Amino acid sequence: MIDYLIVGSGLAGISFAETAMQNQKSILIIDNQSQSSSLIAGGLYNPVILKRFSEVWQAQQQLEILNQFYQKLESKLHIKVDYKIPILRKFFSVEEQNNWFTASDNKMLAPFLSLDLVKTKYQGINSPFDYGEVLQTGYVDTKLLLAAYNKYLLENNLSLQETFDYQSIQFHDDFIEYKQLKAKHIIFAEGFGLHANPYFNYLPLDGTKGELFIIKAPQLNLDVIINTSVFILPLGNDLFKVGATYNWQDKTNIPTEDGKKELLDRIHEILDCEFEIMDHFAGVRPTVRDRKPLIGTHPKFPQLHLLNGLGTRGVMLGPSMAIELFDSIEHQKPLDKAIDIKRYEKKM
Repeated sequence: MIDYLIVGSGLAGISFAETAMQNQKSILIIDNQSQSSSLIAGGLYNPVILKRFSEVWQAQQQLEILNQFYQKLESKLHIKVDYKIPILRKFFSVEEQNNWFTASDNKMLAPFLSLDLVKTKYQGINSPFDYGEVLQTGYVDTKLLLAAYNKYLLENNLSLQETFDYQSIQFHDDFIEYKQLKAKHIIFAEGFGLHANPYFNYLPLDGTKGELFIIKAPQLNLDVIINTSVFILPLGNDLFKVGATYNWQDKTNIPTEDGKKELLDRIHEILDCEFEIMDHFAGVRPTVRDRKPLIGTHPKFPQLHLLNGLGTRGVMLGPSMAIELFDSIEHQKPLDKAIDIKRYEKKM
């Protein structure tokens, strides 16, 4: 019998799989690769919401868990995926500078906002008002991580490449049967695919489509992440990842002309050098209107659990939310009310 059958092998699914295995639990992942939000994610981790100058919920705790989690994965998979790199907020006016220093006086934000303006002049970017530096930042190469982890799963017979059939679940007192498999628990980590899940589709998971570019800009000399209306992330070899858009209506993974135009307009606000679009891709992020994850156990079926709604912060939230859910299941530790799906029980 398997301890955990996990549906979905994005950031949420592999975060839980790894947490379970580190606690000597057996797992099997089922995924049909239909969801691409983790694969195309920017992969940035940033403890500050720069648009509103507010702290990410439980930022320091998430960063501490994140550092340990990806370090262990790098050692296990023999790859490098976690890159500690500064995020700089480009200022467009003196007023924006003042807003930065006001925010840095906030005791919740002080550990994450440098008081020293970054005056470096990066070739390809005009920055008369300098930059503010966000501390404890970086990015995870999600494409490499997911490819390496899924290869590890396949090599160790820990995954099935198929579409999960919800009708094939048979419930027993202490376990469930799924086709020929027996498991103590099922963890659903399907991202936007939650809408096809008859057990949890009452939850208000929305999808926010994001579009990104890979651009080539030989004249852009950048060894940091620039974050304004878009982020610009150096990948090496004159390549940069740029994103992202936010579309609440379109729920497809297809790049659009509107998304392309929006990204181009924003890039031109920042760069004053030539660039070429090398790739244009899109994915639907699993988002929730209250900006908190959806974590917990089904109110009627105690063997069914959910790890979803990580939104744009999957690399930060995934490891810590996996631990929260695991401790809830194995040790009956109450979930934080802000993330517990019980907050939506009336919708069922």
